[in-house]
Amino acid sequence: MKYTPEHEWLRAEGDELVIGITAHASEQLGDVVFIELPEVGREVEAGEEIVVIESVKAASDIVSPVAGTITAVNEALADAPGDVNSDAMAAWFFRVKPADGTSLDGFMDEAAYQELIG
Repeated sequence: MKYTPEHEWLRAEGDELVIGITAHASEQLGDVVFIELPEVGREVEAGEEIVVIESVKAASDIVSPVAGTITAVNEALADAPGDVNSDAMAAWFFRVKPADGTSLDGFMDEAAYQELIG
């Protein structure tokens, strides 16, 4: 598992990456009430806003940490967005097949992420 400065987690599974937000991000958002997921098959660029999350506190955009193709989305989150609050590390948003392979080099490990959030 690796992390981004934008509080996303990434996990490699085969030739894809599974992406979600961290428990820290979930706590900062408060109760999540709506999630808009990207379309399967969509080509995305690294840094592109592709998920919209609305909570009782704010609306936020989640960016893709890598360029690639969306291969799956977690449809269950559309019906139960609060799952992000109950278990952020299990409530993945989307899977992406990176254009340049699944290397997680350049992303933070657990220790670096914990240092970031203090």
